[in-house]
Parts: sequence; C-alpha cells; structure tokens
Amino acid sequence: MPIRVPDELPAVNFLRQENVFVMTSSRASNQEIRPLKVLILNLMPKKIETENQFLRLLSNSPLQVDIQLLRIDNRESRNTPQEHLNNFYCNFEDIQHQNFDGLIVTGAPLGLVEFNDVAYWPQIRCVLDWAREHVTSTLFVCWAVQAALNILYDIPKQTRKDKLTGVYEHFLTYPHALLTRGFDDRFLAPHSRYADFPAALIRDYTDLDILAESEDRDAYLFASKDKRIAFVTGHPEYDAGTLASEYFRDVKAGIDPQVPYNYFPNNDPTQRPRATWRSHGNLLFTNWLNYYVYQITPFDLRHMNPTLD
Repeated sequence: MPIRVPDELPAVNFLRQENVFVMTSSRASNQEIRPLKVLILNLMPKKIETENQFLRLLSNSPLQVDIQLLRIDNRESRNTPQEHLNNFYCNFEDIQHQNFDGLIVTGAPLGLVEFNDVAYWPQIRCVLDWAREHVTSTLFVCWAVQAALNILYDIPKQTRKDKLTGVYEHFLTYPHALLTRGFDDRFLAPHSRYADFPAALIRDYTDLDILAESEDRDAYLFASKDKRIAFVTGHPEYDAGTLASEYFRDVKAGIDPQVPYNYFPNNDPTQRPRATWRSHGNLLFTNWLNYYVYQITPFDLRHMNPTLD
C-alpha cells in the first residue's frame, strides 16, 4: 500500500520516478481504508531532500500511511522555499488537539550546540510532552535521539571529540526483537554525528532495550518495552550520495573533514559511493509501522489515551 501525501508535494514525482507507489490525497479520498496517521517533525535544513528520504522508506509497507509534515521553527529558511513550507507544513498549534498513530522526529545539524542554545528547544520539549498522550509510537533519529534522552531520561548531552561519519557495521543484541525482524545478524548503517551514545550509558540510566550496537559498543537501535518510543542513532534514510554531499560541502568550507569511513570505494572521494544499507533501512521502518504503530494503535484515534511512564 502507498503513502498518502498532498497532490503537489515535490516528493510525488520524485518517488514515482523510482517506481515507488505514492497515493495523492484526491485518490485516497475514494478509498474506505483507514490509513495510519504519521506526523513528521522535520528538523533538517534541506527539508525537501529529507522528505524524499523518509517518504521513500515509509512507502515500503503494505499499510496506507497518511503523512503530515510539521515545523516548529518559524525563522526564515535558507535551504527550503517559504512557499513550500507554507503549502505543505503545519504549525504545532494546528494539530495539538489531534491524535496520531506515529511521530517521526528527524535529526538536525546541532551536534555541537548546547540544548538550551537551540532556538526551538522549548518547542521540542513541548512536542515530546504532547506526544505522551497524542501519539501511539514515536521514532527519534540521530540528534533527536540525544534530545529525547535528555528530555525523557535526564541524560546530559554526550559529545564526541571527532565527528562520526561513514558507514559502520552493527550487530543484533536482542534475539527475536520485532523492530529488527528480518535483519541480518550484522548489517551496515550510515552515521553523521557528533553525538555519542555509549551502550553502557543507555543500559545504566534507562529502561530501554538495546537492539543493535557497533563493535565499539555504540548503541545504534534501542526502544522501550511498550513500543511507545524507539531510537535510531544513525541515518538509515540517507541516499547513496548524502554523506558525499556533506563531505564535499565541508571541504569547500575549508573544514578539512575526515573522509567518511567505509563509504567511498577504495576510500577514494573521486569514486561514486554506493548505498549498502537500503535493505535494513526499509525493514526498520516497515517493522516500526507494523509492530510499533499498526499493531497497538486504536482504530478510532479519538479513543487514544496512551501515556509514557
């Protein structure tokens, strides 16, 4: 089944070129199936690119998904046309009295910024507090994981000395977990972050189950036992060329960045990189939609009253 998006959203044509089944709102209105309502809080600067990446993953499911895009930063964007934001994004005030089956909070380039210095930190806290009673399951990605751990578990910001960038191998740590169903025992995933997520810290200071981690004991995927919250510290949504774009951007800026680990063929930035993480990325989002959202959400969202303990 398809994702359901506004007819004019740029992602419609972009994904159809990849033979991804996308259903526009006008067509979906003629069907009787109750779609899952998923809210995406897009914190990335290049919002259209990020929309395309997440919608691609959400489309690979037998479930019909009704997408709503959310923004909480009203400052003028340097990377996304204002018309696009006005046409396709809602403000929190527009949806605060609604319920949603799922919420995805994306990453943000804020790894070296203290939480209280983030311009929209109060809004982040507000959305996470609201989600306790209005969202069945929330998925946090990269920087959003760090923010959520601070807000929900009072874990201080953990920052790496050097940026973690590249494609890293991970292994499963929790046999038969629903969120990793179908995963290989070892799989690759891209990372691009200063945030640090030591597995020992997660185990010692939270009640979360770590489902996958790296050889360096860095937590990659973890979740609550009640499936209400899930965390992925990498970027399974990234395109094949996203890390390359970030690397060459930093080279141009004179930052002298490290070459992303295990990414360019022969570690040569002049060669075209290949995506080696698509299968696990698709499985991750399909499993989240099925086991963490669809299987536990009420058919009538007006009857929702979940709380996070």
